[in-house]
Amino acid sequence: MKRVALLGMPNCGKSSLFNRVTGASARIGNWPGITVDLMRARILLGAHMVEVVDLPGIYDLNGYTEDEQVVRDFLSAQPVDLLIMVINAAQAERQLRLFLQARTLGVPIVVLFNMADEARRLGISIDRDAFTEHTGFSAHSISAKLGDGVPQALAQIGHMLGNTVPSMPSFDALADADLEHALDQLAHQSIDTPVTLSARHTDRIDRAALHPVLGPALFIVAMALVFNAVFLLGAPLQEGIGAAFDWFRGAALVPLLAPLPAWLSGFLIEGIYNGVSTVATFVPLIVLFFFLMALVEDSGYLSRAAFLMDAFMSRIGLDGRSFVMLVMGFGCNVPALMGTRIMRARPLRLLTMLTIPLSLCSARLQVFLFIGAAIFPAVWAPWALLSLYLFSIAAAVLTAWLFRKKFASREPFALELPPYRLPTARHVLLRGWHEVRHFVHRASRFIVAGVALVWLLTHLPVGVDAASTASWAGQIGSWLQPLLSPIGIDAQLTLALLFGFVAKEVMIGAMAVIFGQETSALGDTLAQHMNIAQAYSFMLFTLLYTPCLSTLATLQSESRDWRFTTLAVAWPLALAWGVAWLAYTGLSALAH
Repeated sequence: MKRVALLGMPNCGKSSLFNRVTGASARIGNWPGITVDLMRARILLGAHMVEVVDLPGIYDLNGYTEDEQVVRDFLSAQPVDLLIMVINAAQAERQLRLFLQARTLGVPIVVLFNMADEARRLGISIDRDAFTEHTGFSAHSISAKLGDGVPQALAQIGHMLGNTVPSMPSFDALADADLEHALDQLAHQSIDTPVTLSARHTDRIDRAALHPVLGPALFIVAMALVFNAVFLLGAPLQEGIGAAFDWFRGAALVPLLAPLPAWLSGFLIEGIYNGVSTVATFVPLIVLFFFLMALVEDSGYLSRAAFLMDAFMSRIGLDGRSFVMLVMGFGCNVPALMGTRIMRARPLRLLTMLTIPLSLCSARLQVFLFIGAAIFPAVWAPWALLSLYLFSIAAAVLTAWLFRKKFASREPFALELPPYRLPTARHVLLRGWHEVRHFVHRASRFIVAGVALVWLLTHLPVGVDAASTASWAGQIGSWLQPLLSPIGIDAQLTLALLFGFVAKEVMIGAMAVIFGQETSALGDTLAQHMNIAQAYSFMLFTLLYTPCLSTLATLQSESRDWRFTTLAVAWPLALAWGVAWLAYTGLSALAH
């Protein structure tokens, strides 16, 4: 039987290719470190029965981390007929280094430049003929996700297997290989990338971006500019969309549903429609935020921030990878938690997982954008949002520092800094569209169900006034009031927090149902219902308290430890109450 091994860096698409070729179900995802064991499957390829082995994604064959040692041990002990080198075409310049290491092993290699569709969108082109002429190895452009180019590549692999014999890779020449010169030459001859700043300009920028004092200040300034741009450009769009939803409600929806029983029309209009339309009004803010964050990330600056933060993170028991995961958590906590699999030391991974739910994710961002725009003066709102991001980071730092001895680790840290690039407009737009699609998908699942449940709780038992103390919702809020009233959160806002445990996106829709308001009127109602001290306390508590249900499930599945999961719930809840109490007490005192 022939044996073929898939080799590549994390997040290059090996598992996607393995699943497409073999029909298996290896776990895949758009973050590094998914494959942590060897995946095997047997297929008929041409005239040969072939065992396909999906190796863990690694950065280096020298074997410093556990995954790299697994790959090295496998290749040292198992003869292979062919190595399939999978390279993320969008990151080909950086990933060619692993190929140059692999070619010193003395076994046949076929190179597959995966994600060719993404590379084209980024303006990256690969001259496969020049690559083959320079290296002597054949190359193909494919998309494992879409299947483009895969049949042609498999046909050539099947043909090559007819002329191969099993051989044991040799690592003798690896240590002596001159990789840097060969990498520069190969990348220059075979890869055409968009405009990249010269090394001189890169060094000049890095002198400021990586400066121990100036660097963090620049990072804060960059984020402040992003938040101000979001409010400045997004607020008019938000108001226009809200007005359109209100017009449709009065002109079409109310007359259309008038013949229905009062309870049913109320459920559909005050429950479903008001909740969903309120959430939909801040889609422009979400789109703008992720467009601008895509510019920051794709430019190469975000990696500099992670590198810059490593020295500080190491003092609190974390490292630069932990900072990357925390930043990833600003999008969604779930993939960030799963991304910690790149950390082989369990204590480091658990400590990082404990801090990630404190990241201000996009779901919380929706809540803060709405409340900030409704209650805070326009000049203050961006700075209030920036302060929440700073509180998020501070809470993560405090958590890591307090628990660093319990989860002590000595795993080394390595991070590659990409070159500065000018992001393409197409890629930025696609990134924003992806986030909108993700938001709409979650809205169709969590938000509709959530606001429907809120309406039922605020209108039952039958005959009570909506959201009154006699309703089920009012009873729940009253029961929790002794706990939350010291931080300025009343019974109605307490109920919104309870539904925020299911998904933070539900909270704004829940408020629309709880207060019985249309889309545009909810902001005015909240402004009358809360003062700035109460609003800021509520936002801080929402930022830090119990993770949402999907995050909690991920914490348990990744840690496989209920004691750790309990800690990950109890500690943020206690921290949220303490921070909110300090903010509410302090701001209330200043107001008087």
